[in-house]
Amino acid sequence: MAERRPGRLRTGAGMLNRNFGRILVFVYGVLALSATGRASVQLVTKASKAPLAYSLSAVAAVIYILATWALGTNRKPMAVAVVTVEFFGVLVVGATHSSSVPLDKQTVWTDFGSNYGYVPLLLPFVVIWWLWHNRGTATSN
Repeated sequence: MAERRPGRLRTGAGMLNRNFGRILVFVYGVLALSATGRASVQLVTKASKAPLAYSLSAVAAVIYILATWALGTNRKPMAVAVVTVEFFGVLVVGATHSSSVPLDKQTVWTDFGSNYGYVPLLLPFVVIWWLWHNRGTATSN
């Protein structure tokens, strides 16, 4: 049996980064790149116009980066925590923007992620389902 090294991506039957899990990692990777690009451009070119909104886009980017990493490296407890934070972030920002005190500019999570096809709202449900379906197949490194 091969020696296990810390920090290496483990593969094998039943791991979270296999099959449908790879699709989830890919989707989170795309969201991470998209949100990072959006937040970077917003913060570099017009941060003074809406610092809160553009900072929230940066927070979303960090969450998507962490989710990509946690799912891709089979860190189930961290993945659950990160997608839970994502879900509540989408709800709070979406509800805030829809309320009588809207954010002054668009964020990744504005209108519950409508600019991203509502993927930010729906993806946490899919990930939690996937993690539940694959409980016991990952470790908490």
